[in-house]
Formats: sequence, C-alpha cells, structure tokens
Amino acid sequence: MPLTEDDFNRRTTERVSATAERMSQNLTGLTHDLFGVLSASITELQGDHVILDLLRASIEGNLETISLVVRYDLPASEIQAPPAAVEYARRLAQRGISSSALLRAYRLGQENALAWSLARIADEESDPMVAYTAGQAFTAITFRYIDAVSEQVLVVYEAERERWLANRNTVRAVVLTDLLDSGVADVAQAETALGYRLRQHHLGVVLWRPHDVAPGGELRDLERLLGRLARAVGSSAQPLFAAQDRAMAWGWIPLGARNEVPSPEDLDVAEDDGVLIAVGTPASGPDGFRRTHLDALRAQSVAMVAQEQAQPVTSYGDPSVRAAALLAGDLDGTRRLVADALGDLAEDSESAERLRETVRVFLSTRNSFAATAQLVHLHKNTVKYRVDRAVEARGRGLDEDRLELELALIACRWLGTAALVPAHSPVAGIGAPPT
Repeated sequence: MPLTEDDFNRRTTERVSATAERMSQNLTGLTHDLFGVLSASITELQGDHVILDLLRASIEGNLETISLVVRYDLPASEIQAPPAAVEYARRLAQRGISSSALLRAYRLGQENALAWSLARIADEESDPMVAYTAGQAFTAITFRYIDAVSEQVLVVYEAERERWLANRNTVRAVVLTDLLDSGVADVAQAETALGYRLRQHHLGVVLWRPHDVAPGGELRDLERLLGRLARAVGSSAQPLFAAQDRAMAWGWIPLGARNEVPSPEDLDVAEDDGVLIAVGTPASGPDGFRRTHLDALRAQSVAMVAQEQAQPVTSYGDPSVRAAALLAGDLDGTRRLVADALGDLAEDSESAERLRETVRVFLSTRNSFAATAQLVHLHKNTVKYRVDRAVEARGRGLDEDRLELELALIACRWLGTAALVPAHSPVAGIGAPPT
C-alpha cells in the first residue's frame, strides 16, 4: 500500500534524523577513516604532527556538529564552526600553508562523510523513494553546513594570516629564510637585519609545546625559556628567537669562541610542564648557523616520533640521539631491527622496558654488574637477575649481534613504543625482579 504524503514526509524526516544519529554513534570510527583519507591526500600537512592532531580534532568536531545540524535541521544562521576547526585554520595560517589546503579538507571530508551517510540510508531504508528523498535532504543540509563553516574558517584563516605577517619583521624573516636555505652574500648586512652576530659559534634550538595551550603568552614563555637555556650553557649574549607558530619556535644561542657540547644537566632548564626542547651541536659561522639548526631539527624529529614518551630535552650532541635520528627515518625497518635483535625483549610492557634499560646501561659499562648497579640504583644481584632475564627473553647472549642489539636499545630508549611491534598477548617469562 503506497504511503500517504504525510507518512512519506514523516518517514523521510525520521530516516534523515536516524542517519545523523548513526553518524554520532560512529563518531570515532568515522573520524579515523576520514583522517586517514585527508592526511594522505593533503601533502602540505604530512610530517607535521601538531597540524595533523588538530586536523583529527577538527574532523571529529565537524562530524559531531553536522550530526546535530542534520538532526534538528538548524538554519545556516545558527551554524558555528567547532573550536578545533577554528584553531586548525589559525595554525595553517601561521605555518604559511595555503588556504586551498584548508578548503580541500572540507571538500574531501564532505565527499566521504556524505558517501558514508547515503550508504547507510540505502542499507536501512526499504522504500526506494523514501531513501532517495532522504538522501537528497541529507545532501542539501550538509552542503549548507559546509558552505557556512568553510566561510567562517576561511575568514579566521585570512585574519590570522594578516595578523601573523603584520607582526613579523619582513626583512628579518627573508634574511633568515635565505640564510637557512642557501646562505647570504653579505654577512654584515644579514647580521644587521637579524640583530645577531653570525661570525661566531652557535647552538641551534627548537622549543615547542606538543599539546594545545590556552591563548595568551605562550610565545613569550618560549622566548624566556630560550633565554634561560642560553644562560645555562654560559652565554651572556642575547639569543636569536624566531617564532614558527603560537606553540613552536626556533632559536640560536651565541657561544662566541666556545664550541663545547652542553651537558644534559645544563640543558634541562624547562620550568613549565609540557615544553620540549631539541638542541643541535655547536657550529661556527654562517654555514654553522644552518648546520646547528638542521641538527636541532633532526633531534626534534626523534622527539616527534616518540610523542608522549619524548624526553624533555633531546640533544643531537648525544651520539645515541644521532643514531636514533637515522633510525627514525625508516620506522618499518627499525621495528624489524628491534624485533630481530631483541626477540621477546621487544615486548611493549613495563617489565620488558625495565630489562631493556638495565641491559642498555650494562652494555655501556662494558658488562660491569657493579657499575650498572651504581648507575641504576639497584643491588648488584638485582642487576644480574635482570640481565639473565633479558638474555633469556632475547634468546641469545648479549655479545651475539651486539651492534644490532645496541641500535635496537637506542631505538627503544629514544623512539619509545613507535619502535616496537605491539604485542597482542603477554610474553611468557618476562616478570618483575625479586624483591
């Protein structure tokens, strides 16, 4: 029996609302799928973990908001861009990423979210005319949403871009870019523009907050932190500070004639939780200005791979960090190396991590139980127990394939779980040491 007009309209409205409800219920999975598509398709975003994290949050916020807009058929005048979407637009502007990347994300997101929604309608609605009409209504509402939100975030992007460019010293920025890209012909002129002496030794630094912070003095905090770091390594001159966005900055500490690699104790000066520091190695002259900066970026790449497990300070002056930077460049190969070199010791667990750290220190002390016990603050018998357990878990002695073993331990120490193959079940035999 054909549906009456009232029944048809009611059923169509119910189907649209039910599909929006399904979207809300599948928010996590749909966010994951859309993030995979967008992060792979928009090349400008690849490798920038902060921007990618904001992209994921923006996707989730937009999906959650659009499900409400569809369910309640909200008018365009009441549609507001989610806060994460607004912040994502600001960060793109601060990074100098084109607005086309911003708008492309919305186009791709709409295309994929709409395809998912129409498939749900087709699967769950038995009446083809109701399904067709519901699909048309769903499409019209999502177009209205995307039109309103993309316009809002574009306005935010343009305003932030203008503000960001207005607050930067254009000449200084151009000189700095030229210096890092290919060098400058007139060193004296470059020094004048930068307000920084290039003909000396420098220490490159990257400072950043991996998590969002409230608006307001975060860049000033990073600049003050760079000043404390300069004083800690014995520099009395003003360091060069270059903000990259509201949560990350590059810095150069003037060292004069000194070229000593700072100690880890000197570098650990962060007073605020959440600020990470990556440091290069001292280098001299205009070319050294660029080299120490590249070293700091390589150290930062190690911390970025480790993410939540990153050390507060990652120094490229540490030989193990230099090795970890190379290992970070091929994570798939590194994971295979770790699995092959460590065996069951590569388990992603606290007990295996304790064993790995004990073995790492043990190898660094040339297999001395007494020296290791002193460094890790354990009894010598406990150290021996852990080393024996590590050998058992590895399946062979520590002197066998020792180079691969040491590289695997470096990867685990600096890259964290990113270097491990996730374990699906506990590995037998790795337990806590005796008390």
